[in-house]
Amino acid sequence: MKPRVVVGISGASGAALGIRVIEILAELNARVDLVISQAAERTIIEELGASALDRINELPACRYKAFDIGASIASGSTATSGMIVVPCSMRTLSAIAHSLSDNLLVRAADVHLKERRPLILIARETPLHLGHLRAMTAVTEMGGLVMPPVPAFYHKPATMADLVDQIARRAVDLLHIAPATARTWKGN
Repeated sequence: MKPRVVVGISGASGAALGIRVIEILAELNARVDLVISQAAERTIIEELGASALDRINELPACRYKAFDIGASIASGSTATSGMIVVPCSMRTLSAIAHSLSDNLLVRAADVHLKERRPLILIARETPLHLGHLRAMTAVTEMGGLVMPPVPAFYHKPATMADLVDQIARRAVDLLHIAPATARTWKGN
């Protein structure tokens, strides 16, 4: 059966990570249900240019408006293999931590927590204050996985694209829907 994965892109910096996650899921033949926040649309344009929104619309994904709280992914009756919010702003992480389902992205994440399905949040902020840490702790205690996009250097990345690819692959690997594709540490 084809895995179904919800991808949320929120307004934090790191839009390239969200696009790469969708591309990797497409390579794995997964169905992608995509929600992009209004703030994310602005960030995408700022970081990647206006043409990036057109590129996202060409990716193999079923796209929902963030205000479409009646979409199928807002219900636990819609089975999925998990959800990745990439990048995940502190506003979105805090809303998830406190079950403030005021938009589809947060509601879908809340559904994944209540249904005990994988929820991976690529939290993008630095430095972190106590409120950020408490929100991350709350999500973790509810069963979510907080994964700041910390780059690995053991695979000797040559470009920014190499760093983005490794982080995106690591996030997708955490869903366990296919054999791992991220480069692994080989040891000495």
